[in-house]
Amino acid sequence: MRKNNSILLAFILTLVFQVHAVTQKQDLFPDGTPIPDWFRQIEETNIKTLGKSFVITDYGVINDSTIIQTEKIQAVIDKASQSGGGVIVIPQGTFLSGSLFFKPDTHLHLVEGATLKGSDDISNFAIVNTRIEGQTLKYFAALVNADKVDGFTISGKGTINGNGMRYWESFWLRREVIPKCTNMDELRPRLVYISNSKDVQLSGVRLINSPFWTTHLYKCENVKLLNLYIYSPSEPVKAPSTDAVDIDVCTNVLIKNCYMSVNDDAVALKGGKGPLADKDENNGSNRNIIIEDCVYGFCHGALTLGSESIHNRNIILRRTRVDNAKRLLWLKMRPDTPQNYEYILVEDITGNASNFLFIQPWTQFFDLKGQTEIPLSYSSNVTMRNINFKCSALFNVSNSDQYQLSDFTFENLNIEATKNSVIHTDYIKGFTLKNVIINGEKKY
Repeated sequence: MRKNNSILLAFILTLVFQVHAVTQKQDLFPDGTPIPDWFRQIEETNIKTLGKSFVITDYGVINDSTIIQTEKIQAVIDKASQSGGGVIVIPQGTFLSGSLFFKPDTHLHLVEGATLKGSDDISNFAIVNTRIEGQTLKYFAALVNADKVDGFTISGKGTINGNGMRYWESFWLRREVIPKCTNMDELRPRLVYISNSKDVQLSGVRLINSPFWTTHLYKCENVKLLNLYIYSPSEPVKAPSTDAVDIDVCTNVLIKNCYMSVNDDAVALKGGKGPLADKDENNGSNRNIIIEDCVYGFCHGALTLGSESIHNRNIILRRTRVDNAKRLLWLKMRPDTPQNYEYILVEDITGNASNFLFIQPWTQFFDLKGQTEIPLSYSSNVTMRNINFKCSALFNVSNSDQYQLSDFTFENLNIEATKNSVIHTDYIKGFTLKNVIINGEKKY
């Protein structure tokens, strides 16, 4: 009997180890390295563990959406910092502000019914050394800023409202007069900018109506964006360049259970631009980025690499519903910048977009900065699998001598394409196609 029990125990242990091994095997980054347990820890911020709460209305800030109260709110942040840290709490009501700067050991919490609203006057935003569009320069601070604030959190069920309408209308008027004006020519702030920080979490809040990029992460490590609602309109007034999340020289970023609908790219990977971008210490790679269990509304690109980007590795978009995007996967191949986009996985996706895969030279604001040769770029080890999708164009890819594409895989795709269903396999070296159904017919 004891022998039988031992055999049974050995069998159970073997089975457990096999299941564990299979689980571990499945939970890998595209380059084969294990995904750390950190990515599976998704508990939202508990402000009770973060120290004293500093409710801004206890310190002279009043509930009035018409009065700029930047200095008073900043004074609360400074007081919390000087007191050893704590949570700046925005209570119910609407509070109007310009740029705010969080300090080490301070956090932001917005209760349900609370709104931190950005001023629509750019003069209420400080000019600082910052990072924008792949450059490090003087520009306007965001509404919420945190630099070198390890452990920083934004939490709650309230709203950060960028109040962007005036900026959007001004941008389009300027474009009518100066068609070649850049995004930065129309002066406007971002909504949230977090830089040079580790162990950051944004959870639960609504991030809406940003004048410019909504959430910008620069040189950060271990960042989680959980259960966020990120929105800017595409009509009747388009909110230009209001990317939901811009990831700029970051390692280990998880975006999970978020809703994103913006009038530009939903998740865009940045990192630098220009022919010598890879030589600039301000620039760098994005590594180990996972976007999962999200829902997308309208956007230009569900997952976009570029336009200011030099290297991205281990990028995953999975278990996501996409509705009315212009592109599912967009690789912006910028001819004036050396780029390497590698080990990208898009899987378990449903929904629709105008374009399934979109790869074209990106020539907007092209500038070789005096260099005579166009740098060669690369994209490799890109897999799109287990996808049930409707689109106009399945394969909107240009064959170009400016970049090399290799080792792509299409696997288990069920695609309805209304205009262009042709896949040019000769455009990509080492193109694997398995069980690809197009308009009800198995093509590969």
